[in-house]
Amino acid sequence: MLGRELEADCGRCAALCCVAPAFVKSSDFAIDKPAGRACPNLTDHFRCGIHEHLEQRGFRGCTVYDCFGAGQRIVQETFDGKDWRSAPELAEDMFASLPVVRQLQELMWYLTEALRLDEAKRVHPRLRDALEETDRLAAGTPSELRALDLEAYRRKVNPLLRRASEMARRPRGADHDGADLIGRRMRGADLRGASLRGALLIGADLRDADLRRADFTGADLRGTDLRGADLRGALFLTKAQLRAAVTRDR
Repeated sequence: MLGRELEADCGRCAALCCVAPAFVKSSDFAIDKPAGRACPNLTDHFRCGIHEHLEQRGFRGCTVYDCFGAGQRIVQETFDGKDWRSAPELAEDMFASLPVVRQLQELMWYLTEALRLDEAKRVHPRLRDALEETDRLAAGTPSELRALDLEAYRRKVNPLLRRASEMARRPRGADHDGADLIGRRMRGADLRGASLRGALLIGADLRDADLRRADFTGADLRGTDLRGADLRGALFLTKAQLRAAVTRDR
């Protein structure tokens, strides 16, 4: 399972993320868009017509979205290469499958990252079992995906990921699980081995902070200033989180 594609390959998808989700007009999206309706910027060839100017045109939310490979998996595997335009009768099932498979693929990404942690070798067998089970669930039929209780499954897997994190963060740093740190000034803070799981760090100042081996699972890093921060060995830090943060001078 370590070889499973867990990054988006838009060329093998059918722009599911441009159709399936709803957009709400906000600082992240310039328009309202109901679920299941194609974004007006989507071209006939499943490409974004303003891809190079998304942020300037008010679609910053699109720049930080990551399906973790769910889009191409649904199109190429679940629906055997068909797309919602040429086979509109499949559209509803395709769109309903995206949020489920995306969450499962994201979970697979976390499990894969946990398997790279030498400190967590003791739980590697359980991590591999969880990875295989998650991959099997993501391969389900549209009806099986609809019926899946994702919250219950996350509650089953998350303690294992948390355990791997704790093993990799010894000695453990500050516990900021789920903390509201919006706009907090923490420049130069020593956050080595800290838990920032689910923390709200929107607009926080973490310039020059020591974040080695900090756990970023699910942390909201929109506008977080990470310039000069030491992120070596940071745990569960996704590319989408880094795209949402400020990592260099603008």
